[in-house]
Amino acid sequence: MSKKVALVLGSGGARGYAHIGVIEELEARGYEIGCVAGCSMGAVVGGIYAAGKLTEYREWTESLDYLDVLRLLDVSFRLGAIRGEKVFGKIHEILGEIDIEDLRIPYTAVATDLSNQQEIWFQEGCLHKAMRASAAIPSLFTPVIQGNRMLVDGGLLNPLPIVPVVSSHCDLIVAVNLNALNQKQYQLPVIERPAAFKNRIDQLMTSLSTRLPFLKREPGEELQIATEIEESNPWIESTIPAAKAEEEGAPKSASNSKVLSNVGPASLLELVNQSFEVMQTSLAQYKIAGYPPDILINVPRRVCRFFEFHKAPELIQLGRQIASDTLDKYERNHS
Repeated sequence: MSKKVALVLGSGGARGYAHIGVIEELEARGYEIGCVAGCSMGAVVGGIYAAGKLTEYREWTESLDYLDVLRLLDVSFRLGAIRGEKVFGKIHEILGEIDIEDLRIPYTAVATDLSNQQEIWFQEGCLHKAMRASAAIPSLFTPVIQGNRMLVDGGLLNPLPIVPVVSSHCDLIVAVNLNALNQKQYQLPVIERPAAFKNRIDQLMTSLSTRLPFLKREPGEELQIATEIEESNPWIESTIPAAKAEEEGAPKSASNSKVLSNVGPASLLELVNQSFEVMQTSLAQYKIAGYPPDILINVPRRVCRFFEFHKAPELIQLGRQIASDTLDKYERNHS
């Protein structure tokens, strides 16, 4: 007889793709997911799963390279770097119009009401709006204004929302924490990607040229323009040092493949998000101590940066690997 699981999906930016791998591993082992509660990316993945569209969402995210992610960034100059209309427009296209009451399993999305300084649970109404409010990461996505409430990422108060599922009639509570520390045995899998650096820049410049007719490129300007683009977009993995080394004939090395990776945040946006992650890590530990789940799946915070949304294949694979190891241990101890 399969066990019914109450699934809790935590917040953690791009690491939320790991939730997809966790869900796939649970289902592959015969566990039945009876309800789901999520925060931020956990609310997005959980809502899409509850709507029965996880396969379509996975296929879309795995098709994105970082240039595709760039094109999805509708830059805002008000209360957040991104409006999020392109990203959530695609999610809406996948889901269609659907209310939380019409989902196949009970679902809760957790957001934070800044105006009234309180946690908000979405358990009815429009699924799309609930996910958008829960995932309004401060400084990255603009907040959602709803009446007299300003709604932002639920991770501000509750990055691992276990309480909404405590009263569920499930056999087990499984929580996925995306802000774990000291998980040194896990590394992000290496998945080969096509397209050299110059090809990516050429594609980007072609795209920009069609939108900005006045933009003209002189020989040798590609690297300079690419540098400016990456400096203004800290969620993009930097490739500038490696490109310079290759151009100058120098050997590639780990030391020149990244910029500022060991120095600290490269921008104010990254500083804010690193601070947000430190806070979430501490809060998640309090939530786990207060309501210990039956199974805790810990995804290391260090495996990728908060805004590396072009790494879906690697993170999905990692999520499944960690879930497999954790469930193996649980099943051995409870056979």
